[in-house]
Amino acid sequence: MSATGKPLQPIIIKRIKKAAHGAHGGAWKIAYADFVTAMMALFLLLWLLGSTTEEQRGGIADHFNIPIMVALMGQPGAGAATVLPGGGADLLRPEAPLTPPDVPTLQQLQQAIHEQQLRQAQMALDRQRIENLRGQIEQAIAANPQLAEYGEQIRLEMVQDGLYIQIVDELNRPMFDLGSSVVEPHLRNILRQIAVSLGAVENRISIFGHTDAAPFGRGALGFSNWELSADRANASRRELMAAGLPEARIARVVGMGPSQPLLPEAPLDPRNRRIGILVLTQDAEERMTRAIEGTPPAAPAGVATPTAAPAPGAASPPEPPAPARQGATPGTVTLPPLPNLAPPVGAR
Repeated sequence: MSATGKPLQPIIIKRIKKAAHGAHGGAWKIAYADFVTAMMALFLLLWLLGSTTEEQRGGIADHFNIPIMVALMGQPGAGAATVLPGGGADLLRPEAPLTPPDVPTLQQLQQAIHEQQLRQAQMALDRQRIENLRGQIEQAIAANPQLAEYGEQIRLEMVQDGLYIQIVDELNRPMFDLGSSVVEPHLRNILRQIAVSLGAVENRISIFGHTDAAPFGRGALGFSNWELSADRANASRRELMAAGLPEARIARVVGMGPSQPLLPEAPLDPRNRRIGILVLTQDAEERMTRAIEGTPPAAPAGVATPTAAPAPGAASPPEPPAPARQGATPGTVTLPPLPNLAPPVGAR
């Protein structure tokens, strides 16, 4: 009891146990970082809009639309795609400013691509026309009983430059008299039938004369196999023209002599004596013309060829004289090396 006589109240001490809070994660940090990044991008955008010109803003827009095309085609404003434009003088040659290359425009490249596609389509159509010519000649020979018996001597083959027609000699059916360029009647019929079929196309032709390796006359120093093959090729040209083939359709007449035998393992075989008619594709004709004239292959139209700019104050080099045009007089042209047009052994 207390001094006053009242009973004492018990003292109760309450101890509160504090429990640890659960982990709350760090998702708020990611959201805060995204917010700060977005605000920084907004401030950068506002700064760019306030510190750039209209042309620079157009260049930046073009860069993000088609960055590769802008860089390659040199569109207007491409140099303004950055606030700090690059470039400058050549540090090794301060007196010579850096000259940008002549970059073709987008319109020029589109025109070049269009012309290339058109040319490829024309080449495919031209080759298809020549392949159809092969079928027409085969049908004409099969339909003519007089020519059908000589079908073994006529060989048709598609090569890279066009349709190669070969009329091959045989021991019992020679196309010419021995050592002569007089055309036999059956060869005349074959050539005239071929000339009629060639009237269906506008492609030009090359005529080749071949002989075997048997020595003729006094050899290479006199009238030899070279002259004989050229005379026989020219006689074949006259027969084709007599059947109605225009002279403008004949690109060249060449005597090959014994240089390209049909059967290399048997140089004296009579089948090496033959007349070849190559119906040229347009591409082969253009390549032959450029080779004769000595001009390089034509570059695609619309694409400018980059040239090095001369240093300031330096004299421009003199232009080379234009190459003399050859081939004005028949028989005086130095022809380029001919491809081996002989088909493999056993080819028809």
